Amino acid sequence: MAQWERLRELPAVYRQQLHELYDRDALPMDVRHYLSVWIEKQEWQRAARDHDLAMVLFQVLLENLDIQHSRFIQEESFLLQHNIRRYKQNFQRYLNDPCALASTILWFLEKEKEILQTMETSSQQDLERKMAGLRNEVQVQILLLYVIMLCFCMEHVLVIFSTLSDLNKLLDKAEHLIEILVKKELVDWQRRQQKSYIGAPDNVCLDQLENWFTCVAVSVFQVREFLGKLDELVGKVSYANDPVKTQKPALQKRADTLLKDLLKSSFVVETQPSMPQGKGPLVLRTNVQFSVKTRLLVKFPELNHSMKVNVSMDRYRRFNVLGTKTKALNMAESQSGGMVADFRHLISLSVTEELHIIYFDTVFEQKGLSVQLEASSLPVVIISNSSQQQSAWASVLWFNMLCQDTKDVMFFANSPAAPWPVFGEMLSWQFLSATKRGLNDTQLEMIAHKLFGKGQDYNTCKVAWSKFSKENTPDTFWVWFDGILVMVKTYLEDLWRDGHIMGFVSKGKEKSLLKKKQRGTFLLRFSESVIGGITFSWVDITITGEPDIKTVQPFTKVDLSQIPFHEIIRNFQILEAENIPENPLLYLYPNTPKDEAFGKYYSDKSGGKGIKLYVLLTEGPVCRIKWSAVTIVAAKPAKNVEGPI
Repeated sequence: MAQWERLRELPAVYRQQLHELYDRDALPMDVRHYLSVWIEKQEWQRAARDHDLAMVLFQVLLENLDIQHSRFIQEESFLLQHNIRRYKQNFQRYLNDPCALASTILWFLEKEKEILQTMETSSQQDLERKMAGLRNEVQVQILLLYVIMLCFCMEHVLVIFSTLSDLNKLLDKAEHLIEILVKKELVDWQRRQQKSYIGAPDNVCLDQLENWFTCVAVSVFQVREFLGKLDELVGKVSYANDPVKTQKPALQKRADTLLKDLLKSSFVVETQPSMPQGKGPLVLRTNVQFSVKTRLLVKFPELNHSMKVNVSMDRYRRFNVLGTKTKALNMAESQSGGMVADFRHLISLSVTEELHIIYFDTVFEQKGLSVQLEASSLPVVIISNSSQQQSAWASVLWFNMLCQDTKDVMFFANSPAAPWPVFGEMLSWQFLSATKRGLNDTQLEMIAHKLFGKGQDYNTCKVAWSKFSKENTPDTFWVWFDGILVMVKTYLEDLWRDGHIMGFVSKGKEKSLLKKKQRGTFLLRFSESVIGGITFSWVDITITGEPDIKTVQPFTKVDLSQIPFHEIIRNFQILEAENIPENPLLYLYPNTPKDEAFGKYYSDKSGGKGIKLYVLLTEGPVCRIKWSAVTIVAAKPAKNVEGPI
């Protein structure tokens, strides 16, 4: 969930802190609200020390305010029109110092995080206090019981009445904590885990949850033991309306019910199914080993190696699994000492439908209580050939992005469309998880433009499953996007992570950016028509002094596997009729000298004399370029290639 959305859901006491934060003119809350998505995706920390980036963000901020102002005109919101216009005028004071604006916005975002962290910490501390309170009160009651048993007499009857009443209150507290753990904390963890498998940077550590589950389970088990000890009192003396005889059965039943509810939710899949050499989790290939790990969140060391976990797949359909189908829960296979069963050598043998679920079951037996436990994996996709991997991963992405019913194997029979904000966030996660750098708002806007066209409110747009991956064409959106992702991860990760590749920018936007820049300014963008292609465009000047934008034909993995992209940029030269070859790439957009931007990647500091790249310019409004010669030391010359930009 976006930071601003989380802030809007704060309890009243923390929301007041937010109002106090924005009770100043430096960043109006209206601007923060209406531009929240854009604001949260910008690199304000970098912009605070990079004047060029800060100036770009400053200009885009003003453009966004203009867009918002136009919307208010259409909606006839007179007061909001006035406010937005006034805010834009106030921001003009940053024209000569855009880094100050970046620092200001960064400060506000950091203060917002502090409020959220305070709230989350306070919530956890409150839960910890309740856990400690339950544990301490149980100990007090146990101590009192032993005192009564040592010197029992009729005067203690009233004390027993009070004790039974206190036990009921303890079970009330336990029930409240179990509801929080099962319906909130565990559900939140399951959703975080689901998103983490499609790239979200969420914390999915189970140690804290295990501590809480174990604390409540131990306390309720102690209440059960306490009730058992009361039977000894009944054996010593009996009298009319004995509170032990009349109240204990109901208390015993309630304690057992609470324990069963807690235990049934405590058996989870900690690590979802994945192949050791797979591209991503939840995609399995027939006759190839995969692993999956279960965990019991109620940690009783005395049960180490005694609980057997069985595994099965799609129990109501034809499916075979080879490997060790039964393992004991143990603490040796867990780095944190949790009770886990790690299945590492399972093999699926057949494919029936698109989504499959792997089931696990075991029996918890402790102190006279026996509970059947079951856990299930997130749905997995089974493939029989590596060529199906890309399509299978698309299914995994779509399901875990949109579906929170993790047992809905018929999800794709009527798959919902993805809202653009959710879809765009998922795309950013793909780059973040693969390269440690996600997509910024400008890059996402270009993708939205590609999907929906220009001039729309993208936040209201939706992407259909068929458009994402299942259209009757090999060149679906996902094929195009994944081709870029694979290329970046394989050949361009450093350049991408350092922010040198603008990447997702349309040809029209590229032209509007470059035509305002000095000769030799260039930018790097991904091809819109060549799968897994990257190109660059630069500014040249015509004889009349007008800017002329030229673009090279896209480079693909064939090119990048022969020459690192930074060496292509370093040694790239154009060769026109009877002209001396020259490198037209001088400044990485907006105005960073080429060698300053790429120098640290150069392997040969002497100038890359072993590589010569020549191109022949051809006619056209956007200059297409074909290779005339490529010479690489100890490698064959590449062939001339032609194709769309």
